[in-house]
Amino acid sequence: MTASPDFSSAPRRAGVSATVTHLAVRYPDAASAAPDGVSFSVGPGEVVLILGPSGSGKSTLALSLNGLIPHAIPADIGGSVLIDGRDTTQATVAELSPSVAMVFQDPDAQIVTSTVFDEVAFGPENLALPVHEVLSRAEAALRRVGLWERRDDNPDRLSGGGRQRLAIATALAMGSGLLVLDEPTANLDPQGIDDVAAALANVVESGDSSIVLVEHNLDAMVELVSRVIVLDANGHLVADGTTDAVLRGRAAELSALGVWLPVSALAALRLRAAGYALDPLPLTAAELRAALETAAQPAADGANAGRTDASAAMPRASSPASGTVPALARTERPAEPIIRVRDLTVRRGRTPVLHGIDLDVRAGEFLAVVGPNGAGKTTLVQAIAGVVPPPRGRVVVDGIDPGRADVAALTARIGFVFQNPEHQFVTNSVFDELAQGLRLRGANEAEIQTRVADMLERFGLTGREASHPFLLSGGQKRRLSVGTALIAGAPVLALDEPTFGQDRARADELLGILAELNAQGTTVIVVTHDMQLVTEYVTHTAVIVEGRLLAHAPTADIFADAELLRAAGLRRPPLASALADLSMHPEISGIVRLADLPGTLSADSGRLGGTEPQRAPESTEGAAR
Repeated sequence: MTASPDFSSAPRRAGVSATVTHLAVRYPDAASAAPDGVSFSVGPGEVVLILGPSGSGKSTLALSLNGLIPHAIPADIGGSVLIDGRDTTQATVAELSPSVAMVFQDPDAQIVTSTVFDEVAFGPENLALPVHEVLSRAEAALRRVGLWERRDDNPDRLSGGGRQRLAIATALAMGSGLLVLDEPTANLDPQGIDDVAAALANVVESGDSSIVLVEHNLDAMVELVSRVIVLDANGHLVADGTTDAVLRGRAAELSALGVWLPVSALAALRLRAAGYALDPLPLTAAELRAALETAAQPAADGANAGRTDASAAMPRASSPASGTVPALARTERPAEPIIRVRDLTVRRGRTPVLHGIDLDVRAGEFLAVVGPNGAGKTTLVQAIAGVVPPPRGRVVVDGIDPGRADVAALTARIGFVFQNPEHQFVTNSVFDELAQGLRLRGANEAEIQTRVADMLERFGLTGREASHPFLLSGGQKRRLSVGTALIAGAPVLALDEPTFGQDRARADELLGILAELNAQGTTVIVVTHDMQLVTEYVTHTAVIVEGRLLAHAPTADIFADAELLRAAGLRRPPLASALADLSMHPEISGIVRLADLPGTLSADSGRLGGTEPQRAPESTEGAAR
């Protein structure tokens, strides 16, 4: 073991300064750099949000701030990153650790000890600090994130949100003045997201650290942010300013760019187009509700303005690619269950994960499986898909038992998409990955070429046919994994967190494709924590809590049951919270889907940078994750 550098145990500072100058990062074999020529600085105490489409270089930028690029992840770097004046290409990750700390999407990737306290003490111990300083830092960090009372627990016993709070505590205990978080809520249930937001709010209030945040769940985080930096699809910096100047002042431009915005902001943009006076633009559900309760009725020529009849809340037709297919408007088709689950119990080792599940999924349903982290959602869907072989006779999918069927028979009936795309890649090229399932089913080469070319075009992967799947960006990997499940044309498609790692434009596109397939008869099952996604697209929702099926009903019924939501630790979607029981505007009161709001986003909204957004070939940003 190498000797630890000689670090000072000086008290924490109110953040450190970070200066990024003309930063360009290009991975081996990548066609271009992303980020490319980016310059900005982070001052003490700032909370900076990094936004951009998939492949723009957000995660790469985050990894460059603490030296993981280039010391642990090979890449060619142009420009410089200085942390308190120290060049990250010259100082090692260990040497930079007292100044900058990283919190990743997956907290399990950075937990290494067997108790919560030891995990937080591990970093200061490796700085060779005095024992009293280590103990003091660990206690202070755990108290700050609300885990002091659980200091003796094994981290495995914490929820997903608890483990992410633990990861934040380990960073705080290092005394790092700059905290960098890469999608810290991406894998969390609503309660976990609230936990992380509360922990970060405590950090912001204390003023101990500057924060750089890569995040797409802006509804939970936007109130913490003081500044927003935006990258475009080519990795260029196109906006840098206060939250008001960027998110409120340029929201239409950001929407055109395809980045995530708060749901309330997207709703407000539509309502503005319909004539509702909403100025300044609301960013949270509370702001949207307050603005609507004081806004006058829209002008008569606004789209759908002033409607008070029941049709005001009815879905309207739209293009599948727009991500607003009115799934809930379809007439229910009487259908026999295509999936039957009876008394399903699944164990992991000796620990039961699912307890006596009974579930019927009818042909043509668009079903969401929701619930807290660790509830058994993924295990249930994996058992249905045969990824986790269920006990024989407990599951039937389109007439076969996944516990007995061979791979060819099973994949002909159900396609499955893992939460981590890399878990399902089996070939060395994008083309072969898409062709694999067709070849197993005996398709001829001409059919394979045609169908693969169509899937490459549909998912924005044309030109990457020869690339190794592991060298794609995170967003590209997700799209490839969905394509491999779709291409065989199975009557059932199951996806675990399908929008994970996608920018808003690609998420809308993907969900539009799923809705189109569902409208054509494909049964779709998604595991997700995104309650707005659930209300926008799915016809039915199954709620899993502690391995048991708590409810299975039409989606509208699930979200109308406040007691059920509380019992499951779920939240009403942001739009539903904002528009419930509005007194001033009964014509939109109770709407829960963006697709059902009056107004549209203008197709010729201003573009960032003054040009039509062009999607360049994405970097291998995701390979570093």
